Amino acid sequence: MSRHDADLELALRLADAADAITSARFRAHDLAVERKPDRTPVTDADVAVEDAVRAVLAAERPDDVVMGEERGGTLDASRVWVLDPIDGTKNFLRGVPIWATLIALVVDGVPVVGVVSAPALGRRWWAAAGGGAFASDASGDRAISVSGVRSLEDAYVSTTDIKSWVEYHSREAWLRLVDATWESRAFGDFYQHCLVAEGAIDLAPECVANPWDIAPFQVLVTEAGGRFTSLDGEERYDGGSVLTSNGHLHEAALKLLAR
Repeated sequence: MSRHDADLELALRLADAADAITSARFRAHDLAVERKPDRTPVTDADVAVEDAVRAVLAAERPDDVVMGEERGGTLDASRVWVLDPIDGTKNFLRGVPIWATLIALVVDGVPVVGVVSAPALGRRWWAAAGGGAFASDASGDRAISVSGVRSLEDAYVSTTDIKSWVEYHSREAWLRLVDATWESRAFGDFYQHCLVAEGAIDLAPECVANPWDIAPFQVLVTEAGGRFTSLDGEERYDGGSVLTSNGHLHEAALKLLAR
């Protein structure tokens, strides 16, 4: 049980509403796609999901603030819902099923509820502060926890795109971590952080990340027993970067990723 159970229940209903929209538009022949000023794509489904979620929140939590990827907003409030209507839009528009709606509630600057819903995968992850972390799939709901791997040479690591390390941080830093670990993959975006939370992989760093990209994972990964920081080691979702881990490997990974 968590004192945020009512907000978690609402977040799960918001995810249901989002799934209905995204599932109907996934692989649609008439999907409308535009480019934003930063050259990232946005589809009609992204906008429709955010508008639908905002409408429910306006009715059920009228005093709360909303920050979304498509409609903007502010983080400067005591209660803020942070939304990414479709994380993995490039996958979505190409017909790759690895995408999700991300929903977080941030109270006094700290995420306390996180929901990640990936209907094309038939999967969902959620957590509330003090209440543990959970996932669901075709077999049902289950509690999840991070791995027990304690040596980098045994670790499984993932990132989104190596080109981002070249542009925003350091290609050499990423390769230092890769060289120190057992094996690397590029599960990318939301999926790698969910896999950290459920113990399937051990480390997932991203050198550039927006608040809506990672807010749910601060509560999801920590409630699963892991750690969540920026690459500067700060426990914040708005630090511009992220490292999620099983906790045992966190400090060693941060040292290798330092520029």
